[in-house]
Amino acid sequence: MKYESILNSVYGNLLTIDNIGSVAAYIPELAKVSPEYLGAYVHTLDGQQAGVGDFDVKFSIQSIAKVLSLCLIYRNADTNIWNRVGVEPSGSSFNSLVQLEYDKGIPRNPMINAGAIVVCDMIISTFKNYRSEVLTFVRELAQCDTINYNETVARSELSVGYRNISLVNLMKSFGNIENDIDEVLEFYFLLSSIEMTCQELSRTFLFLANDGKEFLSDRSILSLSQSKRVNAIMQTCGFYDEAGEFSFQVGLPGKSGVGGGIVAVHPDNFSIAVWSPKLNAKGNSYRGFKFLERFTTDTGLSVF
Repeated sequence: MKYESILNSVYGNLLTIDNIGSVAAYIPELAKVSPEYLGAYVHTLDGQQAGVGDFDVKFSIQSIAKVLSLCLIYRNADTNIWNRVGVEPSGSSFNSLVQLEYDKGIPRNPMINAGAIVVCDMIISTFKNYRSEVLTFVRELAQCDTINYNETVARSELSVGYRNISLVNLMKSFGNIENDIDEVLEFYFLLSSIEMTCQELSRTFLFLANDGKEFLSDRSILSLSQSKRVNAIMQTCGFYDEAGEFSFQVGLPGKSGVGGGIVAVHPDNFSIAVWSPKLNAKGNSYRGFKFLERFTTDTGLSVF
């Protein structure tokens, strides 16, 4: 299959439609990003690579990093992480306090804010140099040593992170946060600030299309069972309260971020990353969603 021609066709089509939505202006630094960016990149397990548009421009991956932090702790934790975070779709906003109160401080899944905060708490408890541990893990997956945090973005998020401050305090009151809440929050926002290109992001997630194994070396990142379960969580929980719609329209496990990025994988086939900063009402990239819907239609490839 000629992925380059398909990407170009989808990209050309997307440029003809209205760029609906708005950037994540509630985060001051993200409000400065041009809404006109559009890029995509695909890596396949048979060795193909193809990109289109602004695929080589770095952007803040935001909540996409939640998958990477989950994978890091999942393969290293000595205890069952699922005692502290669930695996069910939330069916409500990604920063819901009401749901967390109802569930007595146990987040529904690790892809919503509360769940990712608990995962950050676990990482702090597990690794002495947790900030560098995460960066090393991501750089190895992407095969790129220039990937880094954007501390300006992290500080910008922290300055307006009132809802997340409430979430971590509520979980602390239920005994589901072990470490200092300020340290946990700072790390959570730092994690979200990681910057990558579509090309780097697609390469990073290729192991989840390859049964948990690194593409070139065949080194195990996750076990087969763990890889299957992470993909399942992305399929059911990766798009906030629009995960069902993404499954219905696109049909791939994936994860979005309010920076406008989306990454999706087809097990045993490919990993694809798309970026367009304008978000729909649910907080997912409007054109990114449309791009992947058209991509799976034109290729005829989805997990269904």
